[in-house]
Order: sequence, then C-alpha cells, then structure tokens
Amino acid sequence: MIYSLDKINEMAEGDQEFVQSVISVFLEEVPTDLQDLESALEDKNYEQVYKLAHKIKPNVDLLGMEQTRAAALEIETLGKSEANMSEIEKIFPVLQKDIAQVVAELRKDFNL
Repeated sequence: MIYSLDKINEMAEGDQEFVQSVISVFLEEVPTDLQDLESALEDKNYEQVYKLAHKIKPNVDLLGMEQTRAAALEIETLGKSEANMSEIEKIFPVLQKDIAQVVAELRKDFNL
C-alpha cells in the first residue's frame, strides 16, 4: 500500500463521512487532473503543467504519498521554470503509475 490515511484521519477526528468525502474527491479529481497534465505535456504547455502538478500535489500529500508528492513537486518546479520538457516527461510516468495504483487500491478498499 503506497497511501496512508493518517493525515486524513487526524483531520477527520473520527468522522468517517469526512474520510469518505476526501477519498471520493481524490478519486473524482486526481485522475482527471492527471489526464489534463498528460495533455499539457503533449502540448508542451508549461503553464498548465505547473498548475496541474501544483493542484495534484496537496491531494497526494493528504494521502501520505511521499514519492508521488516529490514527483509532483519536481514537475511543478520544472513547469514553472519552463525547464527541459523531456525532464518532466521522465518524471511523469512515476506520478502516473503511483496515482493509478492508489486509485485502484482506494476503489477496492472503500468499495467505490
């Protein structure tokens, strides 16, 4: 398991509806943001790459996905500085794989 509910549970203070809500929002938004990020990479749109990585970062952080957060941060930084797009394209598959794995695990673990 590459995610942890520790941060969410701490924020929820026992409110399981809150936990479900956060998980549902993650499952709704993050895969879409990831697809949009992939399109922005294909279009070489640095501003969109930056914005989408910036949007994904706190969502994966909330689930304790440190490696994924680091990848999103690196993509965000490279996008903001309009660095070499091929560097971003090397990091993106890590982000993509981790998020796909967590989405599958969350759907299974929460029967969603």
